[in-house]
Amino acid sequence: MSTLKDRLEGDPISDEDWEKLRRQARFSLPVQDGASLRGVLLPYQQRLLETTALNQVVVCEKSRRIGMTWAVAADAVLHAGRRRSDGGMDVLYIGYNLDMAREFIDTCGMWARAFEPLATEVTEFLFTETDEKGIAQAIQAFRIRFASGFEIVALTSKPRSLRGRQGYLIFDEAAFHDDLAGMLKAGMAFLIWGGKILIISTHDGKDNPFNEYIQGIRAGKNKGEIVRVTFDEALLDGLYERICLVTGKTWSPEAEAAWRSDIRAFYGADAAEELDAVPGEGEGRLLPLAWIEACTTRDYKVVRWYPEVTNFVDLPAAVRHASMAEFLEEQVGPILACLPPNLRKAFGEDFAMRHDRTVFAVGYVAQDLVRHVPLILELWNCPYEQQLQALRFIGQRLIPLMGAILDANGNGMPLAQQARQEFGAERIVELMPNNEWLREHTAKFRAGFEDRGMLIPADADVTDDLRQFRMVRGVGKIPTSVRNEGGDGMKRHGDAGVALLNFHAATQMEYMEYGYQTPTTADRHDDRWSQSQSEGYWRQGSSGIGRMQDRADDDDTFNGGTW
Repeated sequence: MSTLKDRLEGDPISDEDWEKLRRQARFSLPVQDGASLRGVLLPYQQRLLETTALNQVVVCEKSRRIGMTWAVAADAVLHAGRRRSDGGMDVLYIGYNLDMAREFIDTCGMWARAFEPLATEVTEFLFTETDEKGIAQAIQAFRIRFASGFEIVALTSKPRSLRGRQGYLIFDEAAFHDDLAGMLKAGMAFLIWGGKILIISTHDGKDNPFNEYIQGIRAGKNKGEIVRVTFDEALLDGLYERICLVTGKTWSPEAEAAWRSDIRAFYGADAAEELDAVPGEGEGRLLPLAWIEACTTRDYKVVRWYPEVTNFVDLPAAVRHASMAEFLEEQVGPILACLPPNLRKAFGEDFAMRHDRTVFAVGYVAQDLVRHVPLILELWNCPYEQQLQALRFIGQRLIPLMGAILDANGNGMPLAQQARQEFGAERIVELMPNNEWLREHTAKFRAGFEDRGMLIPADADVTDDLRQFRMVRGVGKIPTSVRNEGGDGMKRHGDAGVALLNFHAATQMEYMEYGYQTPTTADRHDDRWSQSQSEGYWRQGSSGIGRMQDRADDDDTFNGGTW
């Protein structure tokens, strides 16, 4: 068999072959060939497989990133590769998105090459399900078939077609499935004819169905055995030594202690839930950390403005204006200049004055409908006039502007109203969200991250802000009591998260393209311009975003909080 190096030095490689080579390089055993399974798996991974071998229902509550899914893939291959007389059966893997399904099946392929050379290669196929209305739809899935006659099938959590299937059912990161309770209800039928179920996940709140099922087992109400593995337990069993083996680093007790400290510092207040398998208070988070991280890039930027002096607000207007103009030209202008000229652009804003920060999330919708946010601008303790200056600077450079949603609560109303007056009522929403609006748009926002339909700057504070969204009585929102500390040591209230939510909603506004020219300073004081810009406004419509209405009512439409 040719090596990767041999292939690279030979003829040009096709995209299909390159994908196969990448999988072979990525998914490989971190030990010498010929080692036993017990020598490959760490003790806590062995314990999970020993438990699944003896029990029909197993629940594993675990730390993040300890390689448990990697071990579960070995378990899947061992079950699918056996003859029926030896306990063999089909394996059905359910992840919460397509990428998880693809990665799991690739890992199974690695184990299959080690255990079962007669297994066929990974294939993709369309899994057909029938929805509640009886309409059939095709969903992408992945499969490995074995000489035993059994197969491993990996797909997402959306199919409802568990009924009628049989074998070993694996729910991975179960706490983050949209309808775990319903999936478990359908999956329990697997047990009737000797099937098995493994439910594995990190926690996502005390009231999550995953934790509720665990508590039911502990209370004797639910069937199943629990395997609990924390981050520190995994370290004691050799996790960091295995990481060093894979990455080529040199292990030492000092290096492991430093690495452990860094990981815990990264998770901060979330360490108990993410690393120690302790479910968090309240309802579950709207956005899992893994989803957020998958939608970040270091190519996009967060630009932060702080006042040059503590009494910046007291400086002469000309000085303040010149200082902000210089900052915007140097830090913001070059990013805006690189936006694709012909694609539809939008921005979302969250307003603050002193305690938190005003944030603008600026971006566009690409040809493949991915929402890109190349710029997040944060203004801390920024005078109103300079916030307006930044608003104008951004808005005048977003052509074509499909829409913007600005926070119109409290002191944010004047800035939102100014935006409406300057850029047109058909493009600007002055937002005071109610539960109905949040219920609709946080669900779409969540789906955007789940499907990797967003691309945002890789930034610890932005990620932390997004993690502040909670599901409160079925509605995604940032509770008033939730505050996080930014990298600058100052408190935040999910500011960038709100701006990104508003940006995402703005990209769904009904877009009407026509000739638009930014008004000059003189135009803004012209009564004819002011009158022409007030001929219509946005009101909530059946789409949940708004529709343009003739100006038949007064200007207090948004003051009642209908948004």
